[in-house]
Amino acid sequence: MNRSFVSVILGGFGGGGGMGVERVPLRSIRRATAREMARSWYEIPHVMHHDLTDVTELERFRRDHAEEVEAAGGKLTLTVLVINALAGALRAFPRFNASLDPDEQTIVLKRYFHVGVAVATEQGLLVPVVRDADRKSLVEIAAELVELAERARAGELEREEMQGGTFTVTNVGGIGGTLFTPIIRHPEAAILGLGRAELRPVAAGDPQDPKLSARLILPLASLEPES
Repeated sequence: MNRSFVSVILGGFGGGGGMGVERVPLRSIRRATAREMARSWYEIPHVMHHDLTDVTELERFRRDHAEEVEAAGGKLTLTVLVINALAGALRAFPRFNASLDPDEQTIVLKRYFHVGVAVATEQGLLVPVVRDADRKSLVEIAAELVELAERARAGELEREEMQGGTFTVTNVGGIGGTLFTPIIRHPEAAILGLGRAELRPVAAGDPQDPKLSARLILPLASLEPES
């Protein structure tokens, strides 16, 4: 191994080169995030499931309607489409839209659908909530999410706008990667993570004479408490 490379690595870790260390204060938002994530990981027994889904036609729909949604003040993203679809999915599978009441030893099934969306900001990770997602159109969700994300990054969200969620979606497609483990947001029962969609060759048809085509594949990561 190159000696100068080793020197740089050791220097970067305080092992040489006189670089020293820097202590950065843990600000309130990051401190609160760390505390809540640790609580969630400790109190909720996570079960992780990864899968791949073909979103080729969904992406075609997104592109066909992107300008229409943008004209209404929104941005049509896969996250928006997922939020729109979640209302029906959570209604069909209500235990994903629930919380546990440990004092009463009961599962609380929510009949409303408030979807939290993780937003990375300079202050830390914030999760504004799109309330009553089942009662809003695709355009309304897209416009609201743009407004919430902008205000989150500007540090203008009210505490109440980040509370009361029943389910959370997080999308790490912007930073790449195909596999990650999101942490359920206490006291919710589940979370859905979206990776980066990419074109992949997919074989279909007769196994003896398969047909190959390029499809847009989206990695999914879902977690729920162990039953």
